[in-house]
Amino acid sequence: MSKAVKNKGWMVTFSGTGINLALGILYTWSIFKGAIRQSIEKGGEGSFNWDPAALNDPYAVCCIVFAFAMIIAGKCQDKMGPRITAFIGGLLVSLGFIWISRTTDYVAWIVGFGVLAGTGIGFGYSAATPPALKWFPPSKTGLIAGLVVSGFGLASVYIAPLSKYLLGVWSLQSSMLFFGLAFFVVVCGLSLMLVNPPADFTVEDFTSDSGVVGVATKIQRDFGPSEMIRTGKFYVIWLIYFIGAGAGLMVIGSVAGMAKKSMGEMAFLAVAILAVGNAGGRIVAGLLSDKIGRRSTLMLMLLFQAVLMLVSIPVVGSENSSSVMVVLLATLIGFNYGTNLSLFPSLTKDNWGLKNFGMNYGIVFSAWGVGGFVMGRLSQMIKTSTGSDTYSFITAAVLLFIGVGMTFILKKDK
Repeated sequence: MSKAVKNKGWMVTFSGTGINLALGILYTWSIFKGAIRQSIEKGGEGSFNWDPAALNDPYAVCCIVFAFAMIIAGKCQDKMGPRITAFIGGLLVSLGFIWISRTTDYVAWIVGFGVLAGTGIGFGYSAATPPALKWFPPSKTGLIAGLVVSGFGLASVYIAPLSKYLLGVWSLQSSMLFFGLAFFVVVCGLSLMLVNPPADFTVEDFTSDSGVVGVATKIQRDFGPSEMIRTGKFYVIWLIYFIGAGAGLMVIGSVAGMAKKSMGEMAFLAVAILAVGNAGGRIVAGLLSDKIGRRSTLMLMLLFQAVLMLVSIPVVGSENSSSVMVVLLATLIGFNYGTNLSLFPSLTKDNWGLKNFGMNYGIVFSAWGVGGFVMGRLSQMIKTSTGSDTYSFITAAVLLFIGVGMTFILKKDK
């Protein structure tokens, strides 16, 4: 029995990771944005006719829709199960990409990429982590959450070079059609592998390499969403998440453009390498937080991210920046950003339980969307008005230092 349960848990974990490997195309927006910019500059019939200051808008809208869709999707996941929720997600993302493959219209891209794909990503993402966590004891919460969400961060490793290749042999619209069809097959197919443990399942802790010890792990009482938002800790965690995620998304959404100055046509490699750091940060932070606690890990990562933002200013601002330095900084920033995506679901589960985890984390995750929308839009506006990323990085660094201070409000992990 123990062996069967253990195998089912890993199946669900890696199915969720696979779904996120597809949905992580969001982090490749800088590649698509570059193609749209080239079309604007080239002009002519069938080209994109957008305001350059609005280039990040589909990405920013997708971020915020993704985040708020997580609340509805979380409720769906809690009530109808992860399988149906993830299937709906795959269908919506597919429809969104197929729609934008037929048009260059700004509003259509906002609706197709921003609203439809954003909602679909929210449904798929929300269904991937909860069932996996339910198969494992609290001592593995950080590890399992890190593994599942690492797929989302790792996606750009293959999607960035694949996108670059497709854009070279096909048009942007044909590439979007390819991704739309692929999403339907992959996400909807893997959704069938997501299953919650049976109602009478007891979480058991692994205490040795020889087998499973039959000692149930006691979990604190479960909070409903209305109870959670009445706690002061919720608002502290939400604001820290807003800062940590917003600062990282600001860089990820523009990394290809920043790398192009020093790497030319090979700039897409910076996106792929950043993704390795992004995924690694999720797993490492999950493991580390299981050992030293969520608060201590969060404090370290926010501080490191703030320092990296300041160090990045002279590198990104220079016309002769070393491509090695650009890639190194992008990887480290991606690593630190990725830590948020395993720490905050773990914090949500630790503080408010698993019964309503889907909706509870959906509400907490709204901080990610608001942070991505605000910082993504702000970054593009600053770049357009000043021609430099310097002030964006300074703003992000200041906010991250504030986030470090806010971690002291959280009680020390028991």
